[in-house]
Amino acid sequence: MTPEDMAALHARAFAGQGRAWSATEFSDLLASPLVFAVGDTRGFALARVIADEAELLTIATDPQARRQGVARACLAAFERTAAKRGARSAFLEVADDNSAAKALYSAVGYSQAALRKGYYPRPNRPAVDALVLRRDLAATPVGCGKSEI
Repeated sequence: MTPEDMAALHARAFAGQGRAWSATEFSDLLASPLVFAVGDTRGFALARVIADEAELLTIATDPQARRQGVARACLAAFERTAAKRGARSAFLEVADDNSAAKALYSAVGYSQAALRKGYYPRPNRPAVDALVLRRDLAATPVGCGKSEI
């Protein structure tokens, strides 16, 4: 996937939830050797590994591919790739109003490490808290997914 493809998918995935990321932002992030992407045209995860910690920067699933295991596969591929790059733990942020994502992360072993009050701006409504979640990567995650993009 190109940065343009990623930006278009990100915009579809996060429609009505705030500002989507631009192709330039994806391109700039992917220029770093610390950053990687996994997935395909139905969904992707963008992440980075610094020292022994991985951070999921964003994960996006095409609305027409939801409830088909795409996000779970991307999450598993992120975790496998991060572990191969030396990460021992993974962190991510999720909007407190995103019940589907929170359920997925909980189901695969993420737990809350911190809270960021009013972190995600929302159009025409109050900002939403971000939950910072953490998971130990010592156990290899179960799942499938494409390799790095």
